[in-house]
Amino acid sequence: MWVEGELTQWNLARGIVYAKLKDLEQDVTVSLTVWSSTLQRLTEQFAQGDRVTALVKPDFWMRGGTLSMVASDLRHAGLGDLLAQLERLKRALREEGLFDADRKKPLPFLPQCIGLVTGKDSDAEKDVLRNAQLRWPQVAFRVRHAAVQGAAAPREVAAAIRELDADPEVDVIIVARGGGDFQNLLVFSDEQLVRTAAACTTPLVSAIGHEADSPLLDLVADLRASTPTDAAKRVVPDVAEEVALMQQARARMSMRMSALVSGEIDRIATLRSRPVLADPEALVQPRAEDLIRLVDRGTHLVQLCVERAETAVHRLSSELRALSPQRTLDRGYAVVHAADAVVRDPAQVASGAALRIRVARGELAATAE
Repeated sequence: MWVEGELTQWNLARGIVYAKLKDLEQDVTVSLTVWSSTLQRLTEQFAQGDRVTALVKPDFWMRGGTLSMVASDLRHAGLGDLLAQLERLKRALREEGLFDADRKKPLPFLPQCIGLVTGKDSDAEKDVLRNAQLRWPQVAFRVRHAAVQGAAAPREVAAAIRELDADPEVDVIIVARGGGDFQNLLVFSDEQLVRTAAACTTPLVSAIGHEADSPLLDLVADLRASTPTDAAKRVVPDVAEEVALMQQARARMSMRMSALVSGEIDRIATLRSRPVLADPEALVQPRAEDLIRLVDRGTHLVQLCVERAETAVHRLSSELRALSPQRTLDRGYAVVHAADAVVRDPAQVASGAALRIRVARGELAATAE
């Protein structure tokens, strides 16, 4: 018979496709198998989310008690409603800027307390706790269990995120879930849950499903981890690696310091080996004789200059004394003054006028006749 529905799962393994076909109106899902011989005849490409019409027949596996459908033909029936709704929601959130890279908050290097939202007793919880504690045993967790599938899952996951975001001791929040088909992971594309994650002030890590899965929560989270194990490795540093890095850094520092000290020792040895430092007097001694010779020559020249100057002074003194009026007086001459004027002519002086006669050893008073 021909059936129509949406492919909520499309997995190719060893040439055989294992799929799930969902009736959105009746909310019924059946398993669908496409053998390799049928797959080779198909002219169209199919993927998860496609709405298809399939020619199927029932196949009952008696050992497992499982009923599935085997497709002998498959045709596209248009884009699946779920995928179309997700695309519209994704476009709206992108236009609001909730996926922008500048909104992403950096994760702390070493979180003291990690908030974990996951299913109770789930493999995702065990993977995160085990891998985180293996990398850094002192790390602490605040675990909040919530449904990770079903109608109540979006509300419970959003409430857990808000609770951990309000806790001042929580440094980073991880939302983790193991693998699942497209339908099971729709919980993490719920609009209210995505908006709650976008409004979170604490850095948030999304670790939903596997590498190929990409719910909308991955796009608003500050960091997308491919698996819960990857989330633990991305959030918590490896103590062994950090110790190794510190040891490498110390080794590099020690090597650099040793090289620096060795270089300085070689430089000092080179300086000490230079002639000026090996024998400092070698620089002075060749100049000592030159200095003595120059000092002697300078002394001789100074004495010669002084002698010449002394001779010149004596000569000038003799010339000055020879021109001095006192020398004329010393030879017996006299100077006659009358009324403060030197007498050169007897007619200058009247009879009986007082005179002053200056001789070599003093003055005489006289009267003109």
